[in-house]
Amino acid sequence: MSEHKTNVMRILEKENIPYLTHEYPHGKEAVDGETVAALLGQDVRVVFKTLVTRGADQNFYVFVIPVNQELDLKKAAKAANVKSVAMIHVSDITKVTGYVRGGCSPVGMKKKYPTFFDESAKENQNIIVSAGKIGYQIDLAPQNLALLTGGAFAPLTLS
Repeated sequence: MSEHKTNVMRILEKENIPYLTHEYPHGKEAVDGETVAALLGQDVRVVFKTLVTRGADQNFYVFVIPVNQELDLKKAAKAANVKSVAMIHVSDITKVTGYVRGGCSPVGMKKKYPTFFDESAKENQNIIVSAGKIGYQIDLAPQNLALLTGGAFAPLTLS
């Protein structure tokens, strides 16, 4: 394990939030979340992906769901209390979040956006999310992650 520190890790340390790091082999391109879970030897129910949407109100909303699930846009809009949400275009991810596709973390985005975690996160002692760079993940208590991001838990995935 390298001693590479991402900005996400620095934020967690500054806030005294305990976490573990995971590193997986990678090229320059992102791999899908289920592949990340397999590379880490982790159950797909504890590895979460960070998705960014734009609401009908033109504001951005962040949703964190298990990597093997799909975001239910109606449930997401209900959680955010907006008429509708739509995924932002891949080409806008860096401009909106400061992260690249495959390295998007709910922690440390350019701005603090309303953030929602799938309610299944609460079933796990810890969940794993991107550490803000492809190849690096952080492993921490979902309640700590929600506290840090000002996030809420809600049903977010397709049934």
